[in-house]
Amino acid sequence: MMPTPVILLKEGTDSSQGIPQLVSNISACQVIAEAVRTTLGPRGMDKLIVDGRGKATISNDGATILKLLDVVHPAAKTLVDIAKSQDAEAVNKIKEIAVTVKKEDKVEQRKLLEKCAMTALSSKLISQQKAFFAKMVVDAVMMLDDLLQLKMIGIKKVQGGALEESQLVAGVAFKKTFSYAGFEMQPKKYHDPMIALLNVELELKAEKDNAEIRVHTVEDYQAIVDAEWNILYDKLERIHHSGAKVVLSKLPIGDVATQYFADRDMFCAGRVPEEDLKRTMMACGGSIQTSVNALSSDVLGRCQVFEETQIGGERYNFFTGCPKAKTCTIILRGGAEQFMEETERSLHDAIMIVRRAIKNDSVVAGGGAIEMELSKYLRDYSRTIPGKQQLLIGAYAKALEIIPRQLCDNAGFDATNILNKLRARHAQGGMWYGVDINSEDIADNFEAFVWEPAVVRSNALTAASEAACLIVSVDETIKNPRSTVDAPPAAGRGRGRGRPH
Repeated sequence: MMPTPVILLKEGTDSSQGIPQLVSNISACQVIAEAVRTTLGPRGMDKLIVDGRGKATISNDGATILKLLDVVHPAAKTLVDIAKSQDAEAVNKIKEIAVTVKKEDKVEQRKLLEKCAMTALSSKLISQQKAFFAKMVVDAVMMLDDLLQLKMIGIKKVQGGALEESQLVAGVAFKKTFSYAGFEMQPKKYHDPMIALLNVELELKAEKDNAEIRVHTVEDYQAIVDAEWNILYDKLERIHHSGAKVVLSKLPIGDVATQYFADRDMFCAGRVPEEDLKRTMMACGGSIQTSVNALSSDVLGRCQVFEETQIGGERYNFFTGCPKAKTCTIILRGGAEQFMEETERSLHDAIMIVRRAIKNDSVVAGGGAIEMELSKYLRDYSRTIPGKQQLLIGAYAKALEIIPRQLCDNAGFDATNILNKLRARHAQGGMWYGVDINSEDIADNFEAFVWEPAVVRSNALTAASEAACLIVSVDETIKNPRSTVDAPPAAGRGRGRGRPH
């Protein structure tokens, strides 16, 4: 008698397992690798990705490409998720050979940071202007406090003009907000103004929905209207008497308030984005107030110059000469929107690299140099290990050579010839020799200032190892049928309820 089969999974569930599943997972991950490998290095190519809404993105940033790809294969999706997290912190050999730059030597540290930023930008669309932007990025990060918060660097994009017209504002700049009649009468430049930062609505409020007030005389109605106006004017007078010349609020500032401030030579801006309001506070001091009842000089911000100026087709508010500036703004100029977005992503990469270099002051040579040195070290080490582990370590050593090989392929070089030269040079003790893109040869990339933070390489190797182990450890995939997601929940009979008639 045949045993009765036990069914655990819902009908329509897709299940695959065993060796074919392993091969499928590895193949899916190889497809992901193929999608980004040609973007590597100074001669890497860009990808044009069009999403479902028809928006086109041009990028050679691996994380951006993987984020935009709609990956559905479970194993490949895991690889993409790990790749996205490669902005964290790693390997003894790297720590051993990394070169430390003393933080006390500010000149030397600045050179290190600029070289790291230039290395990060050398493979981007803006590689021709990498020296200009590397200096800007380092200046921006050096202005921050010890926490090095990324959100304290604002990046604003203004179409038109050349890339070289981009500028760094040591303080805050943000786009002019929506304004009412009377705004043009307000002054647009102040020296040493006091700044009120508010989270207060300065306009006559509409009645609440379904609100009802019953009045019997015209005088009663007029009293309600007068009270409303008196509340608003009381707020405006308190702000005026505080000594503030510039008033910023997260909430709307209406036409009455705008005209009131214009009559008193004050500037106002309502609906200021919260992020910009906080950065203004970090730059100019003071604090954001939710009431106007306690507007004293110690809660007001200060700067040397406030000015509203025209940049391209937009008007921007600038706060410069801030005494306690721990924030800054990069204003990007350029042509096409996609180009400016890719420029912003490139600067983000460079900023992340510089932040890491400040936090972890040890660097290694890029251009495949560190990978070749690790590969040589692991090959030598594998020969001291008996058994199958030797094969595994040898395979890891070979895998590390993919980086310099891909750099050669992307640049159109003879990869086999270059790798042979690199193996020979590293065997002779040339620790920092890597691919020289400019001369189609090998070079000491440390002397050539192709530097990157050691922690980035450590993190990349750790994440790659974890991904490989994770993918190889999965031998079965079970997919629930789509109906379980899309179908409405089945109607059931609750306890104690009768059947419907």
